[in-house]
Amino acid sequence: MEGIREAKEADLESLLELYTYLGENPFPADPESFRPVWEKLLQNPICHVFLAERDGRAVSSCTLLVVPNLTHGGRPYALVENVVTRPEYRRQGLGSAVLNAARDLAVREGCYKIMLLTGSKRQSTLDFYRRAGYRDDLKTGFCQTFPEK
Repeated sequence: MEGIREAKEADLESLLELYTYLGENPFPADPESFRPVWEKLLQNPICHVFLAERDGRAVSSCTLLVVPNLTHGGRPYALVENVVTRPEYRRQGLGSAVLNAARDLAVREGCYKIMLLTGSKRQSTLDFYRRAGYRDDLKTGFCQTFPEK
C-alpha cells in the first residue's frame, strides 16, 4: 500500500537508501549492522518515523520524537529530525505530507510545541519549512556536534 505511514521493521534498507540524500550520509557497506539501532528506534515509544512510499520504497521521511516534560503543565514537546525526500519525488507534496503526519501526532499527544533544526541555507529549503508552518522568529537554535568515537 502506498501513502504516508509509520515505518516498520522491514523498512530499514529502504530508509538507509533514502538517508543517502541527507548530506554526507553514504549507504552503509553492511546495512544489517544498523539493525540493532533500528530495532531500538522502533521499540522506543517516543520515536516515530514517518514515511511516504511510492513504487514500493520509501521516498520521503521524517522522524518525530515526543518528549515527556515537567514544564508547561506536564505537556510534552516534539522534535523533528531527518527530513528528506528523494530528488525525483520533490515538489509533489510528499515532504509536506510526512511533516503534517508528524505534526498531527504531536497535536494528538498534547505537545505544546514542535521544533525542527535544519543545516540547510538554501532558500528553497527554508521556504519549504516556513510553508509547513515552522517559524524562524520564535526561538534561537544552537547546536553542538561531537566527533565520531
